[in-house]
Amino acid sequence: MSGGRVPIPAAVTADAAGQIEFTHEVVLSGPEVVGNVSPIAAGLRGRCPRCGRGPLFKGFLDLDTGCRECGLDYAFADAGDGPAVFVIMIAGFLIVGAALLVEVNYAPPFWLHMVLWLPLATVTVLGLLRPLKGWFIAEQYRSKAREGRLDPR
Repeated sequence: MSGGRVPIPAAVTADAAGQIEFTHEVVLSGPEVVGNVSPIAAGLRGRCPRCGRGPLFKGFLDLDTGCRECGLDYAFADAGDGPAVFVIMIAGFLIVGAALLVEVNYAPPFWLHMVLWLPLATVTVLGLLRPLKGWFIAEQYRSKAREGRLDPR
């Protein structure tokens, strides 16, 4: 398929005079478009940002080399430290806020704070990191983000 608009007939009918009529039409615009995939939905589910079906990860945080469904090469993907920064901010706000609230209202011993907040912080961080990394990569694909380059003049 070329980079232009390609109409694909969804239903073809012919009337009594033999005239062909396309009743519905799906238009693909460019080779990168396979469907209407939400970057948020695909990223949070850890799916391919192009087709939304193939897995994005081969391990917990390791990216696969490419999509098994549509063949998209994941070499473009570089989430960097973005997901980790957001996870630190979100988890820190939730855990520290809750710990302060518990300390002010109940004043439990230190060991109880450790028993409560360390496992909760671990679960929160590990639970948010993979979906946020997938979302960052899906947004990177959608916006065609690439590494910055200096323009020689």
